[in-house]
Amino acid sequence: MAFAQGSRSSLSYIKEVEFGVTPEDDFTNLPINTHSLNTTKERVEGNEIQSDRMTRVDRHGNRQAGGDIAVDLRGGDYDEFLEAAMFNEFEPGAENDTLKVGVDPIFFSIEDAFEDVQKYRLFSGMAVSGLQVSIAPNQMVTTTFTMVGRDGVVSETSSAGTVISPSANQPFDSFSGEVSIGNVGSSSAVNNISQIEFNIQNNIEPTFVVGSPTTPQLEFGRANVEGTLTAYFEDLDLIDRFIDEIESELSVSVNDPSGNNEYTFMFPRIKINSADVPLENEQSRLVTLNFVAIYESGEDSNLTILRPGTL
Repeated sequence: MAFAQGSRSSLSYIKEVEFGVTPEDDFTNLPINTHSLNTTKERVEGNEIQSDRMTRVDRHGNRQAGGDIAVDLRGGDYDEFLEAAMFNEFEPGAENDTLKVGVDPIFFSIEDAFEDVQKYRLFSGMAVSGLQVSIAPNQMVTTTFTMVGRDGVVSETSSAGTVISPSANQPFDSFSGEVSIGNVGSSSAVNNISQIEFNIQNNIEPTFVVGSPTTPQLEFGRANVEGTLTAYFEDLDLIDRFIDEIESELSVSVNDPSGNNEYTFMFPRIKINSADVPLENEQSRLVTLNFVAIYESGEDSNLTILRPGTL
C-alpha cells in the first residue's frame, strides 16, 4: 500500500451560490505552498461525579472546518480569495480594477486531493476570516488565507470534475514594486522600508443551533486592518507621525518579472500607534511602526486593492 505524498497533493475550489452547497461544476486549481485545512469537532463530556474518578461519557459535539492556506501571491490566481477577504468584488476599470472593503460574504467549496491514493476531502461553506501579507527583501510576497467553514467530509471520489488549470503568472516579489507614504492624499515614494506586513481580520465564527451538528450560517464582525512597517532609521519623519498622531497614507505595489501584473495595496488613512527603535547590534538601526487602517471617506474604504484593468 502506498503512502500519500505531499508532492502528489492539490487543492481546488469553486465559489458557492448557496452557503454550504457545492455546485456541480468545474473546480479551479489553487497553487499553494502549504495548507492546514481540517474538520474539527468539539468534545462533550459527562458531568457526573464518579467515586472512582473515571469518565463515563465522552462524545463529539458540533463540527466545523478551517485552517490556513499559505501561498506566494501572484496575479489572477487568488483574486477570488482576495475578494472573499474584502467581502466584495473587483470593480472593473480601464486602467485599474478596484477592490474595496464591502459587506457581502463569499463562500467556497474546497477539495483537498490525495491524488496518488485517490482519496479526497471536501470542505464546504469556507470563508476567508483572515488575510496576512508579508513583503520583504529576498522573498516572494507570502500570503496566508485563514479559512473558517461549515463542514468537511471524506470521499473515495472527487467532487471537482474537471479542474481548471491556474494561470502561468509568476509570483510577486518585493523588488518589483514601490512603497509610498505621506499625509492623507499626498503620499510620495520612500526607499528605506525593509519590510511590510499587514492583515485583515473579519472575525468569522459559526453560529451553532440546537438540532444540527453544523452551523446554518457564519457570523462576521468588523473588518480590522492592521500592519507593521519596518524601516531603516535615517530621519524623524516616521517617528514624528507617531509622536504627533499624524494621519498618514500608505501604499505598496508589487509586481512579477513580466512587469505587467502590478497590484497595489493602498491604505488611504492610517494611524501609527508605535515607533520602536531598539539598539540590537552594531549594524543599521531599524524603526518598527505598528499601524491601523481606518475608514477614509473619499476612498470609501480602509483598504483598496488595485490590479490591472479588465475593461
